Amino acid sequence: MSKADLLEAWGEHLRNGRRRSPHTVRAYLATADRLLTEEQIGDWRRAAALDAAALRRQLALRRADGLVNTSAARELSALKGFVAFARTQAGEESTAPRLRGPRIKKGLPRPITPDEAVNLAELVDHNAAEDWIGERDRAVLLLMYGAGLRIAEALSLTGGSLPLGETLTVTGKGGKQRIVPLIPLVREAVAAYAAKCPWPLLKEQPLFRGAKGGPLGQGMVQKAVARARIALGLPATATPHALRHSFATHLLSAGADLRSLQELLGHASLGSTQIYTRVDAATLLDTYRRAHPRG
Repeated sequence: MSKADLLEAWGEHLRNGRRRSPHTVRAYLATADRLLTEEQIGDWRRAAALDAAALRRQLALRRADGLVNTSAARELSALKGFVAFARTQAGEESTAPRLRGPRIKKGLPRPITPDEAVNLAELVDHNAAEDWIGERDRAVLLLMYGAGLRIAEALSLTGGSLPLGETLTVTGKGGKQRIVPLIPLVREAVAAYAAKCPWPLLKEQPLFRGAKGGPLGQGMVQKAVARARIALGLPATATPHALRHSFATHLLSAGADLRSLQELLGHASLGSTQIYTRVDAATLLDTYRRAHPRG
């Protein structure tokens, strides 16, 4: 066996076993490659024996190259995931070395970036106790970031919503209904969950189920996100609701108007929509220059 064999198996696991995005697979493979090269490892037994000290050495090398705290936290998550996989391949328990990530300086509340939103959803999936639970949590989070749903709106969906089309009718506050468009990433995430869910997803029953088959509670999603955001070094403001906030902010920065956002978010007043549109002045000015006929 060689280092290339280990990386091939790790990549296969990420792509097909964990259904990671191509971007995440590339990043996690690069992280594992650096670790195996530095430690001169080419078999699962030695990879499984890597401990916290080895991961700490690897992080120190990366920090010397200028890796910032947020990226270092993500790198650590990738390292721990690889070692846990190596231990499984070596016939051991799938555990990772205990090692705390770097401290992240608290800043002002802000929407998370598109990459951070996707990484958060994927890490929640990766950390789940069972594959179907990971697919479930990923689908819920992508509904919030990709379609702007409130967490309660996502969890109120029933099996009658399946199969998802290009739009979805959502019942919001006060029983008010609205139609939201669904991008392929969101539809695929929900379909992947539905295919693996061990419970029958009947028309009048909740789409998203808890581990014992009952309706999924908001608290379980919030706890999963809290664990993932700490691992990724994201601020405390990176909650499930922040995904909806980021949905609105990113659309606004791309040129969407407030009235359209109001409709997509299901707000009764435009004033409520403005709370979700905190973008910096430079982004707004750039959008203005591109959109205005005299810009």
